[in-house]
Amino acid sequence: MKRLLTLLTSLAFIYSFAQDRMIDANQSITSNHAVTIKGKSVAYSATTGTQPVWNEDGKAIAAVHFTYYQRSDIKNRASRPLIISFNGGPGSASVWMHLAYTGPKILKVDNEGFPIQPYGAKDNPNSVLDVADIVFVNPVNTGYSRILDKEVDRSFFFGVNEDISYLAEWINTFVTRMNRWESPKYLIGESYGTTRVSGLALELQNRQWMYLNGVILVSPTELGVHSGQGRRNGPLGAALRIPYFAAAAWYHNKLPSDLQSKDLLDVLEEVETYAVQELMPTLVQGGFVNESEKREAAKMISRYSGISEKAILQYNLDVPTSFFWKELLREEGFTVGRLDSRYKGIDRTDGGDRPDFNSELTSWLHAFTPAINYYYKNVLKYETDIKYNMFGPVHPWNRDGNNTGENLRQAMAQNPYLHTMIQSGYFDGATKYFDAKYTMWQIDPSGKMKDRLSFKGYRSGHMMYLRNEDLISSNDHLREFIKKTLPGNKPAKY
Repeated sequence: MKRLLTLLTSLAFIYSFAQDRMIDANQSITSNHAVTIKGKSVAYSATTGTQPVWNEDGKAIAAVHFTYYQRSDIKNRASRPLIISFNGGPGSASVWMHLAYTGPKILKVDNEGFPIQPYGAKDNPNSVLDVADIVFVNPVNTGYSRILDKEVDRSFFFGVNEDISYLAEWINTFVTRMNRWESPKYLIGESYGTTRVSGLALELQNRQWMYLNGVILVSPTELGVHSGQGRRNGPLGAALRIPYFAAAAWYHNKLPSDLQSKDLLDVLEEVETYAVQELMPTLVQGGFVNESEKREAAKMISRYSGISEKAILQYNLDVPTSFFWKELLREEGFTVGRLDSRYKGIDRTDGGDRPDFNSELTSWLHAFTPAINYYYKNVLKYETDIKYNMFGPVHPWNRDGNNTGENLRQAMAQNPYLHTMIQSGYFDGATKYFDAKYTMWQIDPSGKMKDRLSFKGYRSGHMMYLRNEDLISSNDHLREFIKKTLPGNKPAKY
C-alpha cells in the first residue's frame, strides 16, 4: 500500500507539471491597495487578468491581458475619467508606462532612471490615479497576452490597421464590462503606441461609436505624415534631426563654449530656426548646391552637432543617427544611446559606423524585467506559468496603409471635445522631439484646430518619466490636460 501511495503521489506530481502551458481567455483577480499621491492617500482596486478576442463566429482566438486600476472612493463614475494605456514596438508590452509613469507603482531606480539593486517597485507619489482610472493593455503576444487558436491567421493581429481593428473591438467589450460608457475617455500611447492610439481615435468613433476627450502621444512616431515605413528621409529627415543632435551634444558637453554656456532650450530654439529656415533650403538642392554653400552648411551642422565637418561632408550633409550615436563620443571610447542619448555604451572596437547595442535599452530591461515579474506574482497575486513578454513575436508586421495622423485629424474634426497632447524627451534619438513638433504642425494643415494640439518637452529621452524631475512634471501635465478637456455641460459643437 505504501508503494502504491508513493506511485500515485509521483504520478500526480508528474501530471501537474505535464499540463499545457496555456492562459485562460477570460479570468481575472482583484486586490485592494492604497497609495499616497501628492500628499493624499488614495485607495484603489487592481484587477488584472484576461479578456478574449473573438472571431466572427464568437470563438475566442486570443487572450489579451490587462491591468485595471480604479480609485475606490468614487461613488459616481459617470464623470470619472478613464485612461486606456498602450506601449509600442510593435511587440512591446505595456510594462514601461505601467511600472514607471502613470500607474500607482514605479521602479526602484535612481533619480536619473538608472537601475539599482535590489530590483523592485515602490509607490508612485505622482501617479494620475488621483484624477483618473487607468487600464494598461498588452496587445496579442506581448506581456501575458497570447494567441489561443493556433489555426488563426497571424495577419489578423499583426499590422497597423489590423492591430487597431481588433483592439477597438476589445476596448468596446472592456468599457461595457466595466460599465464605463458614461466616463470621459482618454487614450495614451508611447512610441509605436502613438500610431496605435491615433488610429484608434477614429476607429472607436466610426466603428464603435465611442467618442474620446483626449489622446496623449508620448514620444510619437511620424504617424504616416510625410514618412515612408515610419521614417522621414531625404532633406526633410536630415534637417529635422539636427536639433536632436544639438541636444545630445549639449548634454555631453560637445558644443562650442558659447553654445555650451547657454540653457538647453535657448540652444534648441536657435538650432530649430536654422534647420527649418537655412539648412532645409540648402539640402533640397542636393548635388547641385553651390560648393561654398555646402561647406558653410557642414560648418554649421558641425557647430550644432559636435561632430567634424569632414564626417558631415562624407555623408553629403545627411548624417545618419546611427553614425551620430557612434561618432559623438568616439574619441572617449563610448557610444550614446538610441532611445536616450544620456546613456553611454562600450563597443568591441572604436571603429565602425554604428553602435554594437542600444545602451539605454539594456539598462531599462535590467530594471523593468525583474520588477514586473515580481510585481504580478507578489503584489497583484497573479499566478501563471506563461512568460511575460517584454517584447513579443509579432512580425511580420504589415505597415501598409498607415494613415494614422490623418485618422487623428479626422477624429478631432468630427469631435469638438477631442484634444491631443504630445510629450517628448529632447535626448530621444529614435522618435525625435523635433520630428514630433513637425508632426503636430502637419496634423491639421488648416490650422483651425491648433488650439487643441499641444507639445511638452522634457530633459530626458524616450521614457522621459524615468528621470524623477520629469516624472513629476509629465504627470502634472497629464493632470492639467485632463482637467482642461473635461467640458462639463458645454455642448460638443463648433
